Amino acid sequence: MEILCSLPCNWDEWVGADRLMKHTEENVVKQQALDKKQGVDKSSKSGRSSQTKPKSSADAKADKEDLKNTVTKGKKRKSDSGVEKVNSSIEKLVKIQIPATLKKQLVDDWEFVTQQDKLVKLPRSPNVDDILTKYLEYRSKKDGIMTDSIGEILKGIRCYFDKALPVMLLYNKERQQYHEVVLDDVSPSTIYGAEHLLRLFVKFPELLAYVNIEEETLTRLQQKLMDFLKFLQKNQSTFFLSAYDGSRVSEGKGKGKDD
Repeated sequence: MEILCSLPCNWDEWVGADRLMKHTEENVVKQQALDKKQGVDKSSKSGRSSQTKPKSSADAKADKEDLKNTVTKGKKRKSDSGVEKVNSSIEKLVKIQIPATLKKQLVDDWEFVTQQDKLVKLPRSPNVDDILTKYLEYRSKKDGIMTDSIGEILKGIRCYFDKALPVMLLYNKERQQYHEVVLDDVSPSTIYGAEHLLRLFVKFPELLAYVNIEEETLTRLQQKLMDFLKFLQKNQSTFFLSAYDGSRVSEGKGKGKDD
């Protein structure tokens, strides 16, 4: 059951989900609707172009919002492929509940880096690869068998982590450190540990919302990810640092506000 590993892991052009329209069937439908509307607008204005005043940026923005609403309302008429229905379901179903103790870990992580100017000392031990291997051993021992599905999911997590880390898992103050320690073809998963891996799970709902997968498959995937989080929680004192390194803070400090 190749679930996570089969999901797209192409980050070469990633600029953030809020800034980029993904190349999905739904967005192709939206683009076609936009092109069609623009064509209708041009033909309807051809006979009265001399009486039409140029639109202000505010009017153009309002038109864009109207078009967005129109496309949304017209989804039912364009549901032959079921794309809209699938996407709507995914938006509702993509929920990964972070355990309370790990939420506190995330808060402490943010405070160490952004408020106290401290960094995770690298390389970490155990690193992400080590943690994934330990989880595989844990599941194999518990289930009495090493299932292919778990192995594929862990490969997918590693793939996502390596690609996502430099793009969306670092605070500004950590970027110089990244360029210093991740050299040549070194995989981030061999350098970073649980602190940054946990940040990926915060981003997973956002990432999975753009993937067209069946609800049943998504539900199983969520269960697997939740089980992995419970494993992190169970080994929290072993996997996570209790204090960060205050001796090496990025020289880029102050150049940007951390998110």
